[in-house]
Amino acid sequence: MFERKMVITMCMKKALCVLLGVLMVFVSLSVAETKKLKEIGRYSLCRFKGEIPTPEVTKMLIKRYADEIKFGFDMVGYGDQYLDFLDEAERGPLEETTIPVGGTFMWMMFWSEGQVKVVEDLEWAGKESLPVYTFPVEENNKRYLFVMPKPCGNVALVEVEDYVAEAVCKITVTPNKVNVNEPVTVDMSESQNAQSMIIEVFDVNGNNIGTQTLSPDSPRWETRLVEPGRHTFKGKAINAEGKPSQNPCEAEVYVNFPPVCKLITSCFPCLNYVGRPVSLDASGSSDQDGEVVKADFEIRDGSGGIVDTYTDTEMPLVWETVFERPDTYEIRLVVTDDFGATSSPCTLDLEVTQKRLYFLVEAGPLLAKGTYTAYLFARGGFLYHLVPDRFSFSLAAGPAIPITNTGIFKSFFMANGILTLHADPVYIGAGLGFTGKDQEARESGLDFIGQTGVNLFQTYRNSGSLFFEIRVPAGNDRPFDELHKMILGFRFLF
Repeated sequence: MFERKMVITMCMKKALCVLLGVLMVFVSLSVAETKKLKEIGRYSLCRFKGEIPTPEVTKMLIKRYADEIKFGFDMVGYGDQYLDFLDEAERGPLEETTIPVGGTFMWMMFWSEGQVKVVEDLEWAGKESLPVYTFPVEENNKRYLFVMPKPCGNVALVEVEDYVAEAVCKITVTPNKVNVNEPVTVDMSESQNAQSMIIEVFDVNGNNIGTQTLSPDSPRWETRLVEPGRHTFKGKAINAEGKPSQNPCEAEVYVNFPPVCKLITSCFPCLNYVGRPVSLDASGSSDQDGEVVKADFEIRDGSGGIVDTYTDTEMPLVWETVFERPDTYEIRLVVTDDFGATSSPCTLDLEVTQKRLYFLVEAGPLLAKGTYTAYLFARGGFLYHLVPDRFSFSLAAGPAIPITNTGIFKSFFMANGILTLHADPVYIGAGLGFTGKDQEARESGLDFIGQTGVNLFQTYRNSGSLFFEIRVPAGNDRPFDELHKMILGFRFLF
């Protein structure tokens, strides 16, 4: 009897378990069954009556009911996509499309009994296609297609699909104007959805002069351009599927043309120009895309040593200088334009010589031995520098007129040929001369001449000096005691 009751009890339990399992399957199937949506507009989330007429009205409703929409996103577990949804609605323009009869929604939020509610797994079962505004949101390689049906203000999610975003290329180049061989930085760090980036560089003639591949971890590249003119940097961003970006992506850099120098001088060669001003002229220099604003001059002597330098920043960029000694000088010019580019140097070899041949006039008092009669003399001639500023040779001749004791002494003629050593401002010389008769009883003849003097002033054109000269008769037939002469004179060279 007891065993029979146990068997009945066990059978009842099994039957109950089977019944419960059947009920659970039925309930789950009932819950999972797609809900049919045959009409729309009664429970509008944005409380708008009638069909939403334009995308602009749609954007206005989204802003007005942003809090309710956010609540609905959080309720259904899509809070992370809320801000992207708002951004897409703001950016616009909104696309208009339709959901066909039988089309499904993953969920839809609506307004009922004074609160936001969400229903999942819906099928549109109306009589015709449902017009909607779409809001595609791409995030983390997912594409979310949100819609807002025109007949109401609800927000719904149609589908979520895996999505490899299109790469978007962005390139910036700094600076956008440079001089030749200055660094240029290319930056593609703002490109989107890129696995790699490619840069191509084109010169002024459209020739490809370089290609560089970058990565998101290393999106910058520094390069230098060596040819003046406009260069173009074209970029492409490559997404995870290897597909290049389609948007225009390029930037330009202008490489400044350096100026071209031109150097002329006021004399070439500069003969007899030691001590005279010489103009070094850079005003003929030019710049193709700007203006020349500075000239740097440099003078080197024959041994390569720097003699002088000068920088001119005021037009017409001319330097007037003086060469102090003869030599063949190298003149070097570099000009700079208004963007800081410098020219290749202009050079020329300028021969500068010193004036060697001068005319001279001399005058002053003279004492003639006998009774040391006073004379006034005047001579004219020339002086030639055998070695500039060191040795010279002069020839001069002229009369001497007595101013005392004129009864015995008479006017006479004299001439000189003197070799002089110069040690500025002093000089000393010696030579031969001819002296005519200063008395009828005396003979004319040759003299030995000694001379010393000091320069009072000196320019490249002329000089003036005081000198003392003694004339000693040559030969025994003309005694020193009777025929020597002493002169104090002023010499002018021109």
